[in-house]
Amino acid sequence: MPEHTLLYADKELCSPYAMSAFVALVEKKLPFDLRTIDLDAGAHREDTYRGRALTARVPCLVHDGFWLTESSAIAEYLDESFPPPGHVALYPKAARDRAIARQIQAWLRSDLMPIREERSTHTIFFKPTSNPLSDKGREAAQRLFHVAGGLLPAGAKSLFGEWSIADTDLAIMLQRLVANADSVPENLARYAKHQWQRPSVQRWTVHARPIAL
Repeated sequence: MPEHTLLYADKELCSPYAMSAFVALVEKKLPFDLRTIDLDAGAHREDTYRGRALTARVPCLVHDGFWLTESSAIAEYLDESFPPPGHVALYPKAARDRAIARQIQAWLRSDLMPIREERSTHTIFFKPTSNPLSDKGREAAQRLFHVAGGLLPAGAKSLFGEWSIADTDLAIMLQRLVANADSVPENLARYAKHQWQRPSVQRWTVHARPIAL
Protein backbone atom coordinates (compact mmCIF):
# COMPACT_ATOMS: atom_id res chain seq x y z
CA MET A 1 0.00 0.00 0.00
CA PRO A 2 1.49 3.38 -0.96
CA GLU A 3 2.77 5.68 1.76
CA HIS A 4 0.17 8.30 0.86
CA THR A 5 -2.70 6.07 2.00
CA LEU A 6 -4.95 8.02 4.36
CA LEU A 7 -7.77 7.29 6.73
CA TYR A 8 -10.03 10.22 7.54
CA ALA A 9 -11.69 10.15 10.95
CA ASP A 10 -13.57 12.55 13.19
CA LYS A 11 -11.61 15.14 15.15
CA GLU A 12 -12.55 13.60 18.51
CA LEU A 13 -11.62 10.08 17.37
CA CYS A 14 -14.89 8.83 18.80
CA SER A 15 -16.61 7.46 15.71
CA PRO A 16 -17.12 3.70 16.14
CA TYR A 17 -17.09 3.38 12.36
CA ALA A 18 -13.76 5.20 12.02
CA MET A 19 -12.45 2.97 14.79
CA SER A 20 -13.56 -0.12 12.86
CA ALA A 21 -11.78 1.04 9.70
CA PHE A 22 -8.67 1.92 11.70
CA VAL A 23 -8.62 -1.53 13.29
CA ALA A 24 -9.03 -3.14 9.85
CA LEU A 25 -5.98 -1.31 8.52
CA VAL A 26 -3.89 -2.14 11.57
CA GLU A 27 -4.89 -5.81 11.44
CA LYS A 28 -3.85 -5.91 7.77
CA LYS A 29 -0.50 -4.38 8.80
CA LEU A 30 -0.84 -1.75 6.09
CA PRO A 31 0.98 1.58 6.46
CA PHE A 32 -1.33 4.58 6.51
CA ASP A 33 -1.68 8.09 7.88
CA LEU A 34 -4.58 9.10 10.08
CA ARG A 35 -6.10 12.47 9.32
CA THR A 36 -8.96 14.04 11.27
CA ILE A 37 -11.62 16.50 10.16
CA ASP A 38 -13.88 18.69 12.27
CA LEU A 39 -17.41 17.47 11.68
CA ASP A 40 -18.90 20.06 14.04
CA ALA A 41 -17.37 22.79 11.89
CA GLY A 42 -18.79 21.17 8.76
CA ALA A 43 -15.43 20.25 7.24
CA HIS A 44 -16.98 17.14 5.69
CA ARG A 45 -19.35 19.35 3.69
CA GLU A 46 -16.59 21.40 2.09
CA ASP A 47 -16.03 20.77 -1.60
CA THR A 48 -12.46 19.59 -1.07
CA TYR A 49 -13.80 16.63 0.92
CA ARG A 50 -17.36 16.16 -0.29
CA GLY A 51 -16.22 16.30 -3.90
CA ARG A 52 -14.27 13.07 -3.43
CA ALA A 53 -15.79 11.31 -0.43
CA LEU A 54 -19.03 10.10 -2.02
CA THR A 55 -21.23 10.08 1.11
CA ALA A 56 -19.30 12.96 2.75
CA ARG A 57 -18.92 11.03 5.98
CA VAL A 58 -16.14 9.45 8.02
CA PRO A 59 -14.38 7.15 7.90
CA CYS A 60 -12.97 7.62 4.44
CA LEU A 61 -10.11 5.56 3.04
CA VAL A 62 -7.91 7.08 0.36
CA HIS A 63 -5.87 4.34 -1.29
CA ASP A 64 -3.81 5.05 -4.37
CA GLY A 65 -6.18 7.85 -5.39
CA PHE A 66 -9.32 5.80 -4.68
CA TRP A 67 -11.69 7.35 -2.14
CA LEU A 68 -14.08 5.07 -0.23
CA THR A 69 -16.44 5.83 2.64
CA GLU A 70 -18.54 3.58 4.94
CA SER A 71 -16.61 1.34 7.31
CA SER A 72 -18.03 -2.01 6.23
CA ALA A 73 -17.29 -1.18 2.58
CA ILE A 74 -13.75 -0.25 3.59
CA ALA A 75 -13.29 -3.54 5.46
CA GLU A 76 -14.52 -5.57 2.49
CA TYR A 77 -12.34 -3.61 0.06
CA LEU A 78 -9.25 -4.17 2.22
CA ASP A 79 -10.01 -7.86 2.63
CA GLU A 80 -10.38 -8.37 -1.11
CA SER A 81 -7.40 -6.18 -2.03
CA PHE A 82 -5.02 -7.64 0.56
CA PRO A 83 -6.10 -11.26 1.09
CA PRO A 84 -4.45 -14.09 3.02
CA PRO A 85 -1.93 -15.60 3.22
CA GLY A 86 -0.04 -12.35 2.96
CA HIS A 87 -2.46 -10.53 5.23
CA VAL A 88 -4.79 -11.49 8.05
CA ALA A 89 -8.40 -12.09 7.04
CA LEU A 90 -10.96 -9.59 8.32
CA TYR A 91 -13.86 -11.96 7.68
CA PRO A 92 -14.36 -15.68 8.42
CA LYS A 93 -13.40 -18.29 5.84
CA ALA A 94 -16.79 -20.04 5.56
CA ALA A 95 -19.32 -18.35 3.30
CA ARG A 96 -22.14 -18.58 5.82
CA ASP A 97 -19.97 -17.23 8.61
CA ARG A 98 -18.97 -14.31 6.38
CA ALA A 99 -22.64 -13.68 5.70
CA ILE A 100 -23.39 -13.68 9.42
CA ALA A 101 -20.50 -11.30 10.08
CA ARG A 102 -21.87 -8.87 7.49
CA GLN A 103 -25.36 -9.35 8.91
CA ILE A 104 -24.09 -8.35 12.35
CA GLN A 105 -22.31 -5.30 10.94
CA ALA A 106 -25.40 -4.15 9.05
CA TRP A 107 -27.64 -4.66 12.08
CA LEU A 108 -25.33 -2.79 14.44
CA ARG A 109 -25.33 0.16 12.05
CA SER A 110 -29.10 0.26 11.52
CA ASP A 111 -30.63 -0.67 14.90
CA LEU A 112 -30.11 0.01 18.61
CA MET A 113 -30.45 3.77 18.20
CA PRO A 114 -31.42 4.32 21.87
CA ILE A 115 -28.11 2.82 22.97
CA ARG A 116 -26.20 4.94 20.47
CA GLU A 117 -28.00 8.07 21.66
CA GLU A 118 -27.92 7.42 25.42
CA ARG A 119 -24.47 5.83 25.49
CA SER A 120 -22.55 7.73 22.85
CA THR A 121 -18.93 6.76 22.36
CA HIS A 122 -17.99 10.00 24.11
CA THR A 123 -18.97 8.15 27.29
CA ILE A 124 -16.30 5.56 26.46
CA PHE A 125 -13.43 7.82 25.44
CA PHE A 126 -14.09 10.90 27.57
CA LYS A 127 -16.44 10.59 30.52
CA PRO A 128 -19.07 8.00 31.50
CA THR A 129 -22.61 9.16 32.09
CA SER A 130 -24.52 8.73 35.32
CA ASN A 131 -27.89 8.87 33.56
CA PRO A 132 -29.79 5.59 33.67
CA LEU A 133 -30.99 3.99 30.46
CA SER A 134 -34.50 4.89 29.41
CA ASP A 135 -37.14 2.24 28.83
CA LYS A 136 -36.27 2.29 25.13
CA GLY A 137 -32.60 2.05 26.00
CA ARG A 138 -33.19 -1.02 28.16
CA GLU A 139 -35.30 -2.60 25.42
CA ALA A 140 -32.50 -2.01 22.92
CA ALA A 141 -29.97 -3.49 25.34
CA GLN A 142 -32.08 -6.62 25.65
CA ARG A 143 -32.14 -6.94 21.86
CA LEU A 144 -28.38 -6.61 21.82
CA PHE A 145 -27.99 -9.26 24.52
CA HIS A 146 -30.35 -11.61 22.69
CA VAL A 147 -28.40 -11.38 19.43
CA ALA A 148 -24.94 -11.46 20.99
CA GLY A 149 -25.88 -14.23 23.40
CA GLY A 150 -27.24 -16.33 20.57
CA LEU A 151 -23.96 -16.07 18.69
CA LEU A 152 -21.53 -16.44 21.57
CA PRO A 153 -21.45 -19.73 23.50
CA ALA A 154 -20.50 -19.48 27.15
CA GLY A 155 -16.85 -18.52 27.46
CA ALA A 156 -16.42 -17.67 23.76
CA LYS A 157 -13.85 -14.98 23.06
CA SER A 158 -14.78 -14.52 19.39
CA LEU A 159 -17.82 -14.99 17.19
CA PHE A 160 -16.39 -17.55 14.78
CA GLY A 161 -13.60 -19.27 16.67
CA GLU A 162 -11.08 -16.64 15.61
CA TRP A 163 -11.15 -12.87 15.42
CA SER A 164 -13.04 -11.03 12.68
CA ILE A 165 -13.87 -7.36 12.16
CA ALA A 166 -17.43 -8.17 13.30
CA ASP A 167 -15.98 -8.89 16.75
CA THR A 168 -14.63 -5.37 16.94
CA ASP A 169 -17.94 -3.87 15.86
CA LEU A 170 -19.96 -5.95 18.32
CA ALA A 171 -17.53 -5.23 21.13
CA ILE A 172 -17.83 -1.48 20.54
CA MET A 173 -21.60 -1.66 20.99
CA LEU A 174 -21.32 -3.76 24.14
CA GLN A 175 -18.57 -1.50 25.49
CA ARG A 176 -20.99 1.43 25.43
CA LEU A 177 -22.84 -0.35 28.22
CA VAL A 178 -19.84 -1.89 29.99
CA ALA A 179 -18.01 1.45 30.21
CA ASN A 180 -21.05 3.07 31.81
CA ALA A 181 -21.53 0.33 34.41
CA ASP A 182 -24.84 -0.77 32.94
CA SER A 183 -26.04 -4.28 33.63
CA VAL A 184 -24.53 -6.63 31.02
CA PRO A 185 -24.60 -10.45 31.11
CA GLU A 186 -21.29 -11.64 32.53
CA ASN A 187 -20.25 -13.67 29.49
CA LEU A 188 -20.92 -10.73 27.14
CA ALA A 189 -19.07 -8.30 29.40
CA ARG A 190 -16.06 -10.66 29.44
CA TYR A 191 -16.20 -10.97 25.67
CA ALA A 192 -16.31 -7.19 25.21
CA LYS A 193 -13.43 -6.63 27.62
CA HIS A 194 -11.37 -9.32 25.90
CA GLN A 195 -11.96 -7.77 22.47
CA TRP A 196 -11.20 -4.31 23.86
CA GLN A 197 -7.71 -5.46 24.84
CA ARG A 198 -6.83 -6.52 21.30
CA PRO A 199 -3.67 -4.60 20.28
CA SER A 200 -5.27 -3.06 17.18
CA VAL A 201 -8.14 -1.76 19.31
CA GLN A 202 -5.79 -0.45 21.97
CA ARG A 203 -3.87 1.48 19.31
CA TRP A 204 -7.08 3.42 18.70
CA THR A 205 -7.96 3.94 22.35
CA VAL A 206 -4.56 5.41 23.30
CA HIS A 207 -4.68 8.21 20.71
CA ALA A 208 -4.52 11.70 22.19
CA ARG A 209 -7.91 13.36 21.95
CA PRO A 210 -9.06 16.96 22.30
CA ILE A 211 -10.77 17.84 25.56
CA ALA A 212 -14.50 17.24 25.23
CA LEU A 213 -16.71 20.26 25.91
